[in-house]
Amino acid sequence: MSLVEVGRFGRNEAYIVIGRFESEGIMAIALDGNASIADGSQYLIPVRVMVDDEDFEVAREILGADAG
Repeated sequence: MSLVEVGRFGRNEAYIVIGRFESEGIMAIALDGNASIADGSQYLIPVRVMVDDEDFEVAREILGADAG
């Protein structure tokens, strides 16, 4: 098991993406979600959404289907 980055999103969008993945049975986590929270710039820093490398292709397909 190895984590890979599926994409970088705004803070709120990242958690929506994670919820979408989890609804499909794909475990996902957000990295950098609380970065720079002390100075108020947490909404300016992209949040990395990570999935298991075995789920990467399916996760990308889900993102592609949602975008179109």
